[in-house]
Amino acid sequence: MARRRQLYEGKAKILFEGPEPGTLVQYFKDDATAFNAQKKGTITGKGVLNNRISEYLMQRLGEIGIPTHFIRRLNMREQLVREVEIIPLEIVVRNVAAGSLATRLGIQEGTRLPRSIIEYYYKNDALQDPMVSEEHITAFGWASTHDLDDIVQLTLRVNDFLTGLLLGVGITLVDFKLEFGRLYENDEMRIVLADEISPDNCRLWDAKTGEKMDKDRFRRDLGKVEEGYQEVARRLGILPEAGVRDMKGPEVMQ
Repeated sequence: MARRRQLYEGKAKILFEGPEPGTLVQYFKDDATAFNAQKKGTITGKGVLNNRISEYLMQRLGEIGIPTHFIRRLNMREQLVREVEIIPLEIVVRNVAAGSLATRLGIQEGTRLPRSIIEYYYKNDALQDPMVSEEHITAFGWASTHDLDDIVQLTLRVNDFLTGLLLGVGITLVDFKLEFGRLYENDEMRIVLADEISPDNCRLWDAKTGEKMDKDRFRRDLGKVEEGYQEVARRLGILPEAGVRDMKGPEVMQ
C-alpha cells in the first residue's frame, strides 16, 4: 500500500492527502455509528459497498449536470475526490415520515409527506448536530443566501433524480442527508456535492414490502445489516464481481 498522510478521520471515512494538489483520497471504513456515536459497531464489507454505491450514484448525478467532488474510484475501498471547503451543514431531505421527523411531530412512520421537506443541521458532533434555520445559517456565516439558493436547487434536483432512479429498482427513497462544499478553481468558487451517498446516509425501503435496506437495520438491531447493503448494491447492478471482501487500508505516514 502507498504511504499517505492522513488528514482527517471521521465516523465512516478517512481522508488522505491526494496524489495531486487539490485532490484527496477518501477511504471507506466498516465502522458503524448511530445516535450521535452513542452506539458503535462494525458492518462487515460496508466500506466496500458504500464506495461502489456512492461512486455509481455520484457518476449518475454528474451525467445530469450535478457538480460533485467525485473524480474516480481507485480500488475497492478508496476513491479520488476534489478537495473542497466543506460547508458545516447537513442537508436532510424527507419524502416519507421516518426517524426523528416521525418522533418530533407525532407522524406515523411510513406516511408519505405532502411534499419533500428540506431540513438543515449544524455539523457539530459535540452539540449532536442540532437543527438550524436559514436565519441561523446566514447570521453565523456558515453559508450565504446565494450559497443556500444553490444548495436548495441542487438538493431538489438530486432528490428528483434519485427518487426515480431508485424506484426503478424497487426502492423507496424515504429520506437522505447531503453535504456540500466550496470548490475553488481559477479564482472562481462554486458549490458542489461532497461526502457520499450510500445506505449509511439514506433511508432505503423495499417499495413493495417496506423492508429496510439501510443503516436503520444497525440502529434498531434488526439483523441482516450486511445483507441490506448488499441488496441495494445488487439492485443497482454494482455488487463487486468477487463479492464483498475485506481490504486493508493504506499505510499511514506519521
